[in-house]
Amino acid sequence: MKSYTVEVGPQDVQGETRIRRSAISSETLTERPSDDVKTMYDVIQHSARVRPNSNAVGYRKILSVIEEEKEIKKVVHGEEVTTQKTWKYFKLSGYNWLTYKDVKVVVDSIGSGLRNIGVQPKDKITVFGSTSENWLLVAHGAFQQSVTIVTVYDTLGEDGLLHSMNEAEVATAYTNANLLATLTNVAGKCPTLQRIIYDGDAKPQDLKNLQEKYPHIKVITLDELKLLGSDQPVEAVPPTAEDLCCIMYTSGSTGNPKGVLLTHGNLTGASMSLTLLCFVGGVDIMLRKYIQEEGDVLLAYLPLAHVLEFLVENVCLYWGVALGYGTPRTLTDASVRECKGDIKELCPTLMTGVPAVWETIRKGVLAQINKGSPLVQSIFHAALSAKSWCQDRKLSALSGALDTVIFDKVRQETGGRLRYALSGGAPISLETQRFLSTTLCPILQAYGMTESCGMCAIMTPEVFSYNRVGLPVPCTEVKLVDVSDGGYLSTDEPCPRGEVWIRGPSITSGYFKNPEETAATLTEDGWLKTGDIGEWHPDGTLAIIDRKKNLVKLSNGEYIALEKLESVYKSTAYCNNICVCADPMESKPVALIVASEPRVHELAKAKGIEERDFEKLCKNEEIVQAVLEACLATGKRAGLKPAEMLQGVYLEPEEWTAEAGFLTAAQKLKRKEINHAYVEQIKAIYRSS
Repeated sequence: MKSYTVEVGPQDVQGETRIRRSAISSETLTERPSDDVKTMYDVIQHSARVRPNSNAVGYRKILSVIEEEKEIKKVVHGEEVTTQKTWKYFKLSGYNWLTYKDVKVVVDSIGSGLRNIGVQPKDKITVFGSTSENWLLVAHGAFQQSVTIVTVYDTLGEDGLLHSMNEAEVATAYTNANLLATLTNVAGKCPTLQRIIYDGDAKPQDLKNLQEKYPHIKVITLDELKLLGSDQPVEAVPPTAEDLCCIMYTSGSTGNPKGVLLTHGNLTGASMSLTLLCFVGGVDIMLRKYIQEEGDVLLAYLPLAHVLEFLVENVCLYWGVALGYGTPRTLTDASVRECKGDIKELCPTLMTGVPAVWETIRKGVLAQINKGSPLVQSIFHAALSAKSWCQDRKLSALSGALDTVIFDKVRQETGGRLRYALSGGAPISLETQRFLSTTLCPILQAYGMTESCGMCAIMTPEVFSYNRVGLPVPCTEVKLVDVSDGGYLSTDEPCPRGEVWIRGPSITSGYFKNPEETAATLTEDGWLKTGDIGEWHPDGTLAIIDRKKNLVKLSNGEYIALEKLESVYKSTAYCNNICVCADPMESKPVALIVASEPRVHELAKAKGIEERDFEKLCKNEEIVQAVLEACLATGKRAGLKPAEMLQGVYLEPEEWTAEAGFLTAAQKLKRKEINHAYVEQIKAIYRSS
């Protein structure tokens, strides 16, 4: 079998595999996409010179907000109660586009504006806002003057925001008008804060509160900043490769968020400073020949404070792929009025997403199919099986016919032009990846972490397969190190296994003001210990099979990986979210499931259960048993071992949120907090099963 990786370095090192690299960087790891792009500042300069009149950044304007009164029926204490609720919908314009030449003008004006209000090269600016064209333009305006951005999720909350601002000692913050109140609440506890830049229409009361409480803080709109920069231009101060580009605060499942240091360039040696352009180079070499076509458009909507979105958008700026911005609340037609949702208006050819997005799309498609007649459902699932069979055997002619006849309506839900989609941030279930790759377009998995600039490995169309994250990108080298307690060994046959360690120009030099975590995560010779368990396949592709921290040894001596099981069981129709828990004194895991209200009501109707109160349905033994059986069927299809099959489930009617403390800002589980909050429910599942 052809291998797409090469082994380098010493042989027979005890307890670890040989180092592997991409076959296209066997001699030297790549550092940049081209000789004229060495920093993030160079990305805009390059594209403005190469393709000045091509579309770069697109956005929509809110033309009006439409309010609709709806009757909401709820069952309270056994009685049906009707209440009125106001729902807001948005009427949006079409996409307005800035060319690369336009983008350079705006970026230069923002950079000059920052200098005019007192921001100096090497200063830091907090970027606390939702994903938009302005977020990206402000970031590149900062790069134009060698200013470091400090990224914070807009959902991080006041404590996380304050921690990041104080740790970085920022004097300037950029935010959105709707987040001014949050910034006002923490401003008094951030003694270094001197300036706030915001975009959008601020509520007069929010501005009044901010200015009355903190008259020493200069408040300026982004439009005013641009105008100031245009009127008083300042010469660019380009960063060097060694300058700090970004302190990216991870949302963190425990404790305060950690600031990952990302530099513009590629330091070598023990420091192994991280360069954003290194991974741009890696992705460029691996994917550009497959993905980029003239007129390509990416739908940009994931949090830019997440390294995956930050990575992809800057890759697209270099490639010349147009970025069309959307928001989660306006993506679909259901959330807008008198216009199309973002995805149908833009008709993207490329799209990124996290597993939760793909799960939602899959379940939405299935919900529509299940509304059809038994014949329609039968035809759809037969076509699904047939096309999957054809894809496995590379029979493209029949696959194309099925696309035209059966799956075209599914494709139209994403605009009809989607060719490739990238999934990252967490494992995607096999069932979901296979379903969408069959009905929509290939869902390519990527693997990385903030500390590696989001890149370690990526699946290319050439080696597409399921349950794998692909090949090492050309800017990294990878080895697997034994995890003896879990039974994952580099000597395992036919597939060596172990903890994934990464090294290369894209690896962070550490965490900001946190030497303890840095020492625990990075070795002296530059290896990043990811905490993920990997497996090499004979063709050189990598699979992520477990998570070291979430390995639990059961009473029968078998280890199970909680994150792996969650990625499988979450694809069950009745699950909006899931946390798998395991007591080491028991032989099987159990699950806490945030139940899907529409699907549970459908299940109750199908079983002839007349109860309408959702909370009571979640406690109904027949419903709980049916959901458990659906999860077990999902696990069986995924090939889970007996010890990985759920012993029981608890159905939670309320969504888990970051505000409630159960999710991180990146929507990952806070496992410790969930286990603590549901300790009695977990005990009850084990007692009753």
